[in-house]
Amino acid sequence: MSKKLESTLVNMVLSLVVISMVMSATLAFVYEKTKGPIETASKQKEINAIKQVMPAFDNNPATAKKEKDGVVIYKLTNKNKLAGYAVKTYTDKGFGGHIEIMVGFLPDGSIHNLIVLQHKETPGLGTKMTDMKFSNQFLGKNPDKFKLMVKKDGGQVDAITAATISSRAYCDALQRAFDIIKLSADSSLVQK
Repeated sequence: MSKKLESTLVNMVLSLVVISMVMSATLAFVYEKTKGPIETASKQKEINAIKQVMPAFDNNPATAKKEKDGVVIYKLTNKNKLAGYAVKTYTDKGFGGHIEIMVGFLPDGSIHNLIVLQHKETPGLGTKMTDMKFSNQFLGKNPDKFKLMVKKDGGQVDAITAATISSRAYCDALQRAFDIIKLSADSSLVQK
């Protein structure tokens, strides 16, 4: 009986090893097949976001891309003149953690448009940061003259009711984007 038990144990271990190897190879195959389309879809989503936050531009954003401190900057032109900057910015100060925003800055530093790309805020509260009612208060504002802080903290931003943390995080992401643009050596915002 011990011979049969030993044989069965060896067979079970061997079977588990073979199954594990087959599953690993299958996962690697699926990953390789889907990696390209996922990257392409992600890039297209970012290009679409840039088009939403910026006025007309004629250069390729992918070739005008620069990254600094986790913030991605796209310098955009139209007929060889600066159209502005699309900035993919972030903050980790949201109630649900990480928030990503795409914001478009005109050459004078004012905000043209902005959209939330990713967040995990509380449904019905923090998610209201995606509503136009909240985001419209930033349009046309230059962060040099418009204090990107909620009114409760001495700023000029009307916070979302019952979602002050999300509102603060949103402002933090916008300020991060503006500060990076302002510090950028090739930025026209520096040349006032």
